[in-house]
Amino acid sequence: VQLQASGGGTVQPGGSLRLSCTTSGITSEYYVIGWFRQAPGKEREGISCISHRDGTFYYLDSAKGRFTVSRDHAANTVYLHMDSLKPEDAAVYYCGTRIGRCYSAHKYFRSWGQGTRVTVSS
Repeated sequence: VQLQASGGGTVQPGGSLRLSCTTSGITSEYYVIGWFRQAPGKEREGISCISHRDGTFYYLDSAKGRFTVSRDHAANTVYLHMDSLKPEDAAVYYCGTRIGRCYSAHKYFRSWGQGTRVTVSS
């Protein structure tokens, strides 16, 4: 199982970014993709999660109203579109996968991408 996260970069406060997570090697259709982020000195925090099979998605409080998760079935890719970015959104963003349902805690996810850095600065 491999996950490739991309799309990070530097934006000004109020800007937008779209992160991508492309997967390969997952043989079950009953997997979910979770987006997490980790700022320096902080624990990895769950942001959103989406089911590959039926597209059911969840947002944690940190993402509601500004972030949108979506998936492209054919491309095996999940996106996290982030609007109205704030300095406190700066972190390394990771996507992880697990078979079964979504969890907000990163400890339940076994496979991870390498992370993509988001910097929000004027």
